[in-house]
Amino acid sequence: MNLNPSPSTILLSLIPLIFLSSSVSGQTCQRTCGKQPIKYPFGTGTGCGDPRFQKHVICDQTQTPNQLTLSTHTGCYPITYIDYMNQVLYVSDPTMSTCACAQPSKGFSLDWDAPFAFQDNTIFALLDCSTSSSPIYKSSGSGNYSIAAPLCDTDGASVCSLLYSCQAVSRLNVPISTCCVYTPVDLGPEFEMDLQKLKCSSYSGIYGFDGRENDPESWNYGVALKYKFNFDNAYPALCASCERSNGVCGYTGPYNTFVCNCLSGLNTTTDCYFAASWNNGLLLLPWKIGTWLLYCLAWFLVLM
Repeated sequence: MNLNPSPSTILLSLIPLIFLSSSVSGQTCQRTCGKQPIKYPFGTGTGCGDPRFQKHVICDQTQTPNQLTLSTHTGCYPITYIDYMNQVLYVSDPTMSTCACAQPSKGFSLDWDAPFAFQDNTIFALLDCSTSSSPIYKSSGSGNYSIAAPLCDTDGASVCSLLYSCQAVSRLNVPISTCCVYTPVDLGPEFEMDLQKLKCSSYSGIYGFDGRENDPESWNYGVALKYKFNFDNAYPALCASCERSNGVCGYTGPYNTFVCNCLSGLNTTTDCYFAASWNNGLLLLPWKIGTWLLYCLAWFLVLM
């Protein structure tokens, strides 16, 4: 039994370590996007957060400050706030009509594979809809006695009347009967609100009244979306451990394998406690470890 391995044997044993060192990636996942704190399942780029959400929620780094946005086939919408406790994401639509501004819009829709659903208390007021050609109206009676009846929520009449009391909306100069209030259930399973198909010129999204139902200027305009972590809506244990160690949850490889992105620059399959002890124990950062190994390689080549 050879207890004194040759330099070539030692060199071969170092090669896996050298490749391991070179495969360690630097810190890429950020904890904020602009002023928005970023937590799982969202991320600031490819390999961050949950891959199911990555293409739908994007950190737009072309803006200053960076802007977290929701991307769908109908456009990109700024995310104003994320309620991580209740798993609700709030977005605004620059083309939405509010009490302060009325303007034409194409509508708002979710992608069919988006891991979101409209929050139940979100309502949509469709404005300036055609009573003769819009599918949200049906005719009853015949001849001169035909009446276009809206297929809307009966409780929405007060929302329409209050919206039309706003100076900006009143400038549309259209009858209040062309306003129709929908809840997310009315949009169908595809959550499609195509105003061109519905023959409406604009819409308002309202996700809260803050106890001031009679004051449309104080309503919360926008769209509230619910999300789930997974089918059982259980927070992944590996991710929770990663975040407790001040890491950022991410994924890598063709199978989207979980990784914990650490401040030290190490990516681990568990948490950042190991990464911290690794650096503290050796007093070497990952890139220094690679340099040290290369130095050893050069030394053994000289010995050979």
